[in-house]
Amino acid sequence: MNGATALVIAISAFAGCAAATPVMRRLALRWGLTDRPGGHKSHRRPTPYLGGIAIMLCTVVPPVALAGAAGQRIAGILVGAVAMALLGLIDDIAPLPPPTRLAVQALAAGVAVTSGVVAPVTGAWPDAPITLLWIVVVTNSYNLLDNMDGALGAVTVVSTALLAAAAFVSGRPEIGLLLAALSPAALGFLLHNWAPARIFMGDAGSLFIGFVLASSAALVITGTGTGTAVAGLLLPTFVATVDTGIVLLSRRRAGRPLLQGGSDHLSHRLHRLGLGKRLTALALAVLAAAAGLADLAMTLGWIAPAAAAIGGVAAACVAVVLPQRVPVYAPYAPTRPRTSIRVRG
Repeated sequence: MNGATALVIAISAFAGCAAATPVMRRLALRWGLTDRPGGHKSHRRPTPYLGGIAIMLCTVVPPVALAGAAGQRIAGILVGAVAMALLGLIDDIAPLPPPTRLAVQALAAGVAVTSGVVAPVTGAWPDAPITLLWIVVVTNSYNLLDNMDGALGAVTVVSTALLAAAAFVSGRPEIGLLLAALSPAALGFLLHNWAPARIFMGDAGSLFIGFVLASSAALVITGTGTGTAVAGLLLPTFVATVDTGIVLLSRRRAGRPLLQGGSDHLSHRLHRLGLGKRLTALALAVLAAAAGLADLAMTLGWIAPAAAAIGGVAAACVAVVLPQRVPVYAPYAPTRPRTSIRVRG
């Protein structure tokens, strides 16, 4: 593998996804696969799905065609990621019950873990179940992050590019090539998903992206120490992890169901502060860039792993707590009992 191979893969992924996404849009409209507005959704007109299938194909095909599935670990990630995309596609067509989704996600994560993708958090046997749980949680976090035009696409372009750089620096070019395809593929899709979006990636795209990023982050730090493991898992997935923390904390405080959808994500809070959809997506991308650069600096040896881990955890806690000050729920107003008035004749 050389730089020319990575460049060809990146260009192919971008051009392919930019061209394939409109085709997927037309197919989704023909088949009636649209996301209709209503409830907590922010879009105002039916918008077609299937953008995630374009992302998946343009991420997997170029590196496999030019470099092959280099090694057992990459094969495990690819199998699990494609399974996630198919699971998301089925869920886009006919929503599946949560236990079914979680079971398939756990099986896909198990494929990656058994292939050798294990984050060295403890240095002992618990690392395998911890990695499996982490992949499932982060995959769903990216699914939750796909809640506004351009938000997940912008975050994916930035965070994946920086994680690809970290992979090449750490001597893992095989995962670097996969990430070098995902970032430009997401950029090609973003051309059509930038507000106002003409197509959505759907669960097929968000689950695929989350799985690839979570598994890739775990693989990049495989064989390192605990400090590197904590920072290496958190920083590349910082925005999605923080967003999930914000939602769970706010719903717990408000006494709302934790798994029920709502307009209480970080993007919605930024929007309430006056940022438009495009500025909100850019703000999330900047946050992802800051975390990704910190991870790359640690990989280059410019920041000690312990300092990166402590700083990342502290920043995540602040980023989860501060947005709680932005009101997103309607104030509770108890209903007054009606009183009947009798008029005597």
